[in-house]
This record gives sequence, structure tokens and C-alpha cells, in this order.
Amino acid sequence: MTPDDRGFGIYVHWPFCRAKCPYCDFNSHVREAIDQRRWRDALLKELSHYAAQTPGRTVTSLFFGGGTPSLMEPETAAAVIDTVRTHWTTAPNLEITLEANPTSVEIGRFRAFSDAGVNRVSIGVQALDDAVLQFLGRQHSAGEAIRALEIGRATFPRLSFDLIYARPGQSLEAWQSELAAALDLANSHISLYQLTIEPGTAFEQRVARGDFQVLPEEEQAVLFDWTAARLERAGMPAYEISNHARPGEESRHNLTYWRYGDYVGIGPGAHGRLTLDGRKLATRQHRAPEAWLEAVERAGHATRQRDEVESAARLQELVMMGLRLAEGIPAARFVAETGFDIEGALDAQRLKRMTEGGFLTLENDRLTATSEGRTRLDAVLGALLA
Repeated sequence: MTPDDRGFGIYVHWPFCRAKCPYCDFNSHVREAIDQRRWRDALLKELSHYAAQTPGRTVTSLFFGGGTPSLMEPETAAAVIDTVRTHWTTAPNLEITLEANPTSVEIGRFRAFSDAGVNRVSIGVQALDDAVLQFLGRQHSAGEAIRALEIGRATFPRLSFDLIYARPGQSLEAWQSELAAALDLANSHISLYQLTIEPGTAFEQRVARGDFQVLPEEEQAVLFDWTAARLERAGMPAYEISNHARPGEESRHNLTYWRYGDYVGIGPGAHGRLTLDGRKLATRQHRAPEAWLEAVERAGHATRQRDEVESAARLQELVMMGLRLAEGIPAARFVAETGFDIEGALDAQRLKRMTEGGFLTLENDRLTATSEGRTRLDAVLGALLA
């Protein structure tokens, strides 16, 4: 199995937002002014740097993430897309995704991004309730979110959007009503994330002060199980723990991550995984936007980390990513990454406990987490890999 069997992606990080959401731990920053031309030139330089290291690869997906990449000038997206096509062979069905928020500024750019070559948009709706949106620190209303989805469906061939649930005090009945409205708006893909209090975020401080309490784990589990069953009935089963799609509409770019394929990461703080001469390399770019920009202008790239992923770490990453998927991990992928089949790569007693406990299945040369296992995946991974 070659890395290309799992796709080869390009991730472009745009680190700027209009405001920092209190739950967000991504590398995002607020700036009063951005030199768009300077940033465009730097992104193209770093792309060229990595293109020289990965000749002969076929790009299957390009993902503009952030931050809020829909705040970049559409000309920047067009230049990046053109540069990718210049440096690499691209798949005939190249997936080009742009993350966006439902503000009027961003919606107004949709047509220009489509003209630039973007063919899939992922909109950060997060909630369909104005009070909840205010709690989440979002800059849009529920009405604006609905309008953005309508325009997005009319503009791009493929559309997805995000919702955050298992919020403080949220009942099953309230979530059932909100998700019903969301499904009326959904196209073929939806991402549903339970609210997580991440270290270093404003929400972590507010929880510590007692401003609000997270939903108890047992209530979160009820919401998760009901959500999975409801989306299954809607024809959009969970192909990954938090992602649901009609068959064939899965995010190809994210599948490359979860299948432990190769991808280039450019832009501040972007991570990458590259297999070169049989070695798996982990790359990471300078995180601070200004430091990244100055390094690229000086050296042509801003790579801060470029380390080989050793065998034990490759196994851990492969399992941690692959068990998130409903399809699981085929034995051939274990061999490609570790040199061993599934039973040779993993501790036999731990694997037996997880399979006998109903958390994992090992069938047809494939290791898969059951529904019960995916619900408790952190604990399963700890028991399997500790």
C-alpha cells in the first residue's frame, strides 16, 4: 500500500478571525489590519517549498482552515489553488474546501470563492438559537446562519455545516428540536460536536469560576447515542465519531487524516505528515503569525518541527485516528505503517479484553470500534495502547 491510496492532501491555515470564540483552542488571532498581498506571497512560497519535496504526488484534496479563511481575499484562494495545480498533479475530482462563518462579509464573498475554484464549503453555524450563539461568542444570528446555508447550497456543489451540542443545561428534547431544524437545512454532510472545555480557553476559566457547569457525562452519552440513531435514519450515518454524510459525500480531506495518509500543512501552526524514502515525518510550522510570516520571507518556509515518527508513535497515531472511523483500520494499513499485522502490532491481551468486552471487533482483516467503543473511545484507546 502506498501513501497515495489514502489520498494526499494540502492544508492551508489562515490564522485570523474577527473575534476569538471562548471555546476555541485553535491557532486563531484577531488583528486590526492584515497585509493580504504579503500573506498571499508567503503562502505561495511555503507551498513551493513543500512541492519540491513531494514530486510525483497527486493531490486529492485542498483544505482552507483556520482561523477564518473566508476572511482572506478570494484572490488569495485563487492563487493558492493555481499554485497547487502548477506544482502537483491533481485528481480529476479534486476536493477544495473552505471554512466559513455565516456573517454577511463572508457570505458576500461566496461567489468569488466559487469562481476561484472552491467546490465545497464548511460553515460554522454552531447553533440555531440566538441566545446560545451569544453564549458561544459567535458573531452571527440564527437567521444569518440559515441565510448562509441557503446561499452556500446555491453557490457550491457540496456543503457541510457544524453544530455544537451537549451544551450546559441542554435537554434531549431541546436538542431533538434543534437537530430537526438542522436536518431540514442539511445537504449531504453535517458535523456534530459535543461541547468540550479545552485547556487555555475562556470557557475553561468560566467553568473554574463556576459561571456554568458542563453537562454530566451520562447525559452527554444519551445525546450522542440518540444523535447517531437519528442521523442513521436520515440517511447520513456517522462515518466518523462526529461527522455524518450520505454515502459518497464524506470529507475526502478529513478521511486522509483519519486513514493516516500524507498531507502537507502550510501556514502558521499547520501540522503535516509526509512519508519520504519510507520515513514518516511530522512537520509543524511556526505558530505565531508574524514569526511565521518573517521566517517564510527569509527562508522560503517556516518549518519549526521536522521529526521522524518512530514505529511506536506511528502505531499510536494510526490507531487513534483510524478507530474514529466507522470503517475501522484494515490490516494492510498496519503492515504499511508498522511492518506487522494487527495482532502482531498490538498487545494480544489488551486486544482480547477490548474485543471480548464489545468495544472492538477484529473481523475480515480489519480492526473496528463498535458503537459502544466509539462512544468511549478515549478509554478504549487508553486500555489498548497504554
